[in-house]
Amino acid sequence: MSTDNRTSRSTVRSLIARFGFPHLLATTLVLVAATILLGIAAKATGSGLACEANWPQCDGGPFNLLPATLPSFYEWIHRFVAMFAGFAIIGSALAAWRSPAVDRRVASLVVLGMVLTPIQVYLGRETVLQYQMDILSLHFWTAVLIFSTYVVATVLVWKSSLTATHVTGALGLGLVALPLHVALSPTDLGLVTEYTPTIQLVQYGVTLALLASVIVATMVGRWRLEDGRLIGLLGGSIVLAYAVAYLGRRSVMTFSPALDGLYLVAVFALAAVFVVGIWRSRAVGERSPTALSP
Repeated sequence: MSTDNRTSRSTVRSLIARFGFPHLLATTLVLVAATILLGIAAKATGSGLACEANWPQCDGGPFNLLPATLPSFYEWIHRFVAMFAGFAIIGSALAAWRSPAVDRRVASLVVLGMVLTPIQVYLGRETVLQYQMDILSLHFWTAVLIFSTYVVATVLVWKSSLTATHVTGALGLGLVALPLHVALSPTDLGLVTEYTPTIQLVQYGVTLALLASVIVATMVGRWRLEDGRLIGLLGGSIVLAYAVAYLGRRSVMTFSPALDGLYLVAVFALAAVFVVGIWRSRAVGERSPTALSP
């Protein structure tokens, strides 16, 4: 038993040494993001029920394992990529847990992602069999939780490569993503006249970029910038970014001028945080001895 255990650990270590755990984690994060966006595309095109409400089968090919129509293909490819994302989540969790070289915080985060995965699979099944808005929302936010967990874990494993410059860059990305999020929303300040599937897909891609940017800026800022007020400001950006994501989604699902107003308040507050954060991070980074430290 002990020999088998040592062999297993040795195999895991050799795989990590060959491919690199940080790269494995980054690949898993990309697959998770792709799964979310493909799920949005399937919902936006009305393809969620295109497989004749079958799950996990579809509506064509041997044993109904393949799609028979283009809408069915959208749902099928979402499930196909989700399967690989699930394998990557499980693989990264097992690799992290078995390798003593991986930070225990990282291991805990990816194991949490693995625990959430079967819950997410069940919710995905229920979106096909029941297609209720509450289930769809829970399915989406569970996916966002898994995505956020892997963003944090990925930033942790790449810590040695991240500097104060990445804080400014992440805040800059957020500042670009924020007006795009508003422009693509069906609010008074939005530029779209029709909330098409393409618009929805792009807006949710912007949402993921926005959430990732504030996580990166806050985590790296805590490590590299010696400014308590700035770090507190960056922490507040996380709350505001998730508020923007939530309120933006609700403004689409529910017509409410009050909700739209609250969404825009959160947007302007977050924009102010980004502007101040960029200015302060550049100033602090120039004089902080840890700004460029590995």
